[in-house]
Amino acid sequence: MKVCITAESTIDLPIELLNKYNIKTVPFTINLGDKTGLDGEIKSREIIEYVNKTGILPKTSAVNECQYTDFFKEILTEYDAIVHISLSSYISCAYQNAVNASKQFDNKIYIIDSKELSTGIALLAIYASKLANNGMSPFQIVNSVVKRIPNNQTSFVLKRVDYLYKGGRCSSLSYLSAALLKIRPQIVMSNGTMMSRKRYVGKMKNCIEKYVKDTLEQFNTPDLDTVFITYSTCEESDLEMVKNLLKERGFKNIYPTESGATITSHCGEGCLGILYQNDGNSEGVYIEK
Repeated sequence: MKVCITAESTIDLPIELLNKYNIKTVPFTINLGDKTGLDGEIKSREIIEYVNKTGILPKTSAVNECQYTDFFKEILTEYDAIVHISLSSYISCAYQNAVNASKQFDNKIYIIDSKELSTGIALLAIYASKLANNGMSPFQIVNSVVKRIPNNQTSFVLKRVDYLYKGGRCSSLSYLSAALLKIRPQIVMSNGTMMSRKRYVGKMKNCIEKYVKDTLEQFNTPDLDTVFITYSTCEESDLEMVKNLLKERGFKNIYPTESGATITSHCGEGCLGILYQNDGNSEGVYIEK
């Protein structure tokens, strides 16, 4: 059986990796005032420029049922089945829209709620792609992927919190305190939702270094095959520092990736995270030969 792995554009993978792992995506829609475009066509830097100029967050629209239907129908002209890994249902209606659209296709489409965002989804999609290439059925792929979801380590450190404030995810008091004291919050994905875990203070470079070291210490059984450094904007020297820390930890494939327009609309400028699967000591995890 020929199985295709799909996701929304919120997977934040560059075209090179999408092609490498044969992952197909369907885009969210972005509204920048009078301009409307697709995630991928509108880049993260355009989001940041718009917010800096207007002080207004762009509006993002999830993929609707009709868009999913067209997307799935096209893929099924070449594949026997689809495993679709969706943005967390706790932060978007995309998952439910995908489920509704899938009902038209006689059990050929399997929808997974990733409970993730950005390259946290990518970790699961790459794993699913490897399973598909090794001949697993859609049902087997879904079961294997779902088992790994709780072990995803997805977190970011933010340079500024005004995007969270404008989006209603941060109180005015917290926003003012963070701005005055240069507090850099760590945002983590936990059970499908975003929450604050730690707070770092001071220069962003120092905060990034401390965040990476803290994360590697806390989530200390990583699958060393793959790690993402995902960012909206980042100084080159900071990126090299993070790469070196991850190399020292033993990661084999270190992928710096720029967040797409949808994720940047919520996290803002100067956001950086490391994302990996923290189940390197687990039995039964697929390893590519």
